[in-house]
Amino acid sequence: MGAGGRMSVPSKIDEGGHKKAEPIPRVPHAKPPFTLGEIKKAVPPHCFKRSLARSFSYVVSDLALVFVFYRIATSYFHLLPSPLAYLAWPVYWACQGCVLTGVWVIAHECGHHAFSDYQWVDDTVGLILHSALLVPYFSWKYSHRRHHSNTGSLERDEVFVPKPKAAMPWFSKYLNNPPGRFVTLVVTLTLGWPLYLAFNVSGRPYDRFACHYDPFGPIYSDRERLQIYISDAGIMAVTYVLYRVVAAKGLAWLVCMYGVPLLVVNAFLVMITYLQHTHPALPHYDSSEWDWLRGALATVDRDYGVLNKVFHNITDTHVAHHLFSTMPHYHAMEATKAIKPILGEYYQFDGMPVHKAIWREARECLYVEPDEGSESKGIFWYKNKF
Repeated sequence: MGAGGRMSVPSKIDEGGHKKAEPIPRVPHAKPPFTLGEIKKAVPPHCFKRSLARSFSYVVSDLALVFVFYRIATSYFHLLPSPLAYLAWPVYWACQGCVLTGVWVIAHECGHHAFSDYQWVDDTVGLILHSALLVPYFSWKYSHRRHHSNTGSLERDEVFVPKPKAAMPWFSKYLNNPPGRFVTLVVTLTLGWPLYLAFNVSGRPYDRFACHYDPFGPIYSDRERLQIYISDAGIMAVTYVLYRVVAAKGLAWLVCMYGVPLLVVNAFLVMITYLQHTHPALPHYDSSEWDWLRGALATVDRDYGVLNKVFHNITDTHVAHHLFSTMPHYHAMEATKAIKPILGEYYQFDGMPVHKAIWREARECLYVEPDEGSESKGIFWYKNKF
């Protein structure tokens, strides 16, 4: 891992003749020998230019694929013999869920003002696309913006904020085994996203109840509250449309066509975010050590294979995204290649297959603590021993 995409850790042989993985090299935690300005100078200037036509082309192509999958399912699945129909539906759910995750990513880009040069266009497109996926657009836009402003901070980051050992729930040690990890991952991937939106689960602790649907909640400032109402209205409008669909087509039809693909979207969203910010090599900082640049670099690029393109490269260009969040996704690969020589060992890439990576991180990244005997008490690393 580190510069150049190194990711495999060589194994040694223990006394019993078994392979023993060496510790994963950590990302440097000292203040970098470069500035954000120096990183930006390495990126070709055109990478920061947003094209309204090009951005809309991705919306059109994604929605065209969504329609194609919908038409295939509604026009032909009922003609298949039973065994083939039972196979066809999971294929539809997987394909439709993956493409809709790409739609989700474009809406996320709108929230960063990376879609076009016009804020009203970005917010209009983002509100429509996110509401269609039952995401409160402005609510998440503002909490996600604070995540980008405070990445890696144990006090102020907004999502997947790791806990110190003393703050872990009492039952955590009983889940520190393969069955416990499996159950935890299943719950996280299926319920994690709605629980975060509704109850701030895995989010930054606030002094009172925090909810993405509450305009007067502690997540938002007074000037943002009107737009939270607009987000809620978008969700209510889509919910009413879904109610009318159920009345016309039935609940089973809606679940098959929309509900299960939405679960796939939510699972990928949680997985992608979790793996971007959870890795044995990544540090976290308290207020005595944190600064914006080191926090932004405490992220990791992953390889999802062909899904990198389906997800518009949000997966393998996340480091560049945290450094330059208004950069359009279609320039992020070029920018990532340009900044690697500048970042050196501060750039983190892990090419481990994601199904193995999420299991490893669930096993190795349970809580954070400073290293024993270290003078850097404000730098926290993932631990896994209770």
